Amino acid sequence: MSNDMELTELSEPIDTSVPRSARELEAVYDIPVTLSAVLGKTTMQVSQLLKLGRGAVVELDRKLGEAIDIYVNNRLVARGEVVMVDDNRLGVTMTEIVKADRAQS
Repeated sequence: MSNDMELTELSEPIDTSVPRSARELEAVYDIPVTLSAVLGKTTMQVSQLLKLGRGAVVELDRKLGEAIDIYVNNRLVARGEVVMVDDNRLGVTMTEIVKADRAQS
């Protein structure tokens, strides 16, 4: 039996119903990524930070109802809105995908 025959027998048939580009991406489907939804940001001095206690309010740079930023591995990829998933859980719905050139700014 030749090596070519063995490789053919062991390889799985190619699924032609899935586009080639999607098949090529299958190798990365199981790679974990970190997704973050940022409500807003602020800057403060360490002395101010040390004075914060339970119940302190930190003002952020966003207005109520303004879109939040969605990051994947610290790269801005989308904007969205906070939504209620059930009685005690929050989620994010994506409202805009950010193009690579706009994400860098």
